[in-house]
Amino acid sequence: MPITYTSSEQIEVYRFSIPVTIAVPLLAVFLQAFLPQRVHFIDLPLLVTIFFAVARRSQIAGLLTGSVIGMLQDALANFPIGVYGIAKTVVGYGASSLGVKLDVENAGSRFLVTLFFYIVHEVVYFSVARGLVRLELAWSWPHELGAALANAVLAVPLFMLLDRFKQRA
Repeated sequence: MPITYTSSEQIEVYRFSIPVTIAVPLLAVFLQAFLPQRVHFIDLPLLVTIFFAVARRSQIAGLLTGSVIGMLQDALANFPIGVYGIAKTVVGYGASSLGVKLDVENAGSRFLVTLFFYIVHEVVYFSVARGLVRLELAWSWPHELGAALANAVLAVPLFMLLDRFKQRA
């Protein structure tokens, strides 16, 4: 079986119209702010950050997308501004970097990428909130892994829906 190599010139890079670039993250953040407490483990802004980062495949765009979405989410939460911003900035940068190396167009890879970056997001968020801001948070591996699975399952159909807005760069 031959091993194939995909050069950086062969990787699909997508862009989005300005209304989609603004409306989708805003909708995700506002839906997140008004989700009932029973589904607080779903992180729509994080899913949108991952989607835009891997589709654009630009570390700078991923970093900026994550920071803007995170800061907007911070503004609507009861936590200090910057905690979600830092966590989503790290995820945006990492997801865009990984998007350059991997095929993230199929459901399996999207599931795994979301699962991985949800855990990364929670670790960074917990570290910043506890270490820098001194918030009293408790870590629970079963809860975090369950939430990661739920977000990864939701990401697959959500990403397929958002694929309709892609435009080739």
